[in-house]
Amino acid sequence: MQRDDGVYIYHIIDAAHKSMHFIQKRTRKEMDSDEMLSLSLVRLLEIIGEAANGVSDAFREKHNHIPWKKMIGLRNRLIHGYFDINLDIVWDTIKDDLPPLVTELEKIIHLEETT
Repeated sequence: MQRDDGVYIYHIIDAAHKSMHFIQKRTRKEMDSDEMLSLSLVRLLEIIGEAANGVSDAFREKHNHIPWKKMIGLRNRLIHGYFDINLDIVWDTIKDDLPPLVTELEKIIHLEETT
């Protein structure tokens, strides 16, 4: 694994962990009334997408089961469509999509580091 790829993967994992931590013991409805929560979660998803974009093509190709394009696409949507963000999608992404993503990326990191 190239050093840069590892750094980007760790950024994805870190931002995902923070996102998942921020929604623990919270409800989707709280995002509507807690602007700091919603802005934090959106920003962390942007970081995930930006880091995914930084991962080399070779690494992405080697691990093509990871939804790289979706992560990057969500980042682009959040950045460029900031005025029309669907918080249901933000919440569902963090709640449903990030836990298995983190599990898979942690496996990849472990395998890459031991080979």
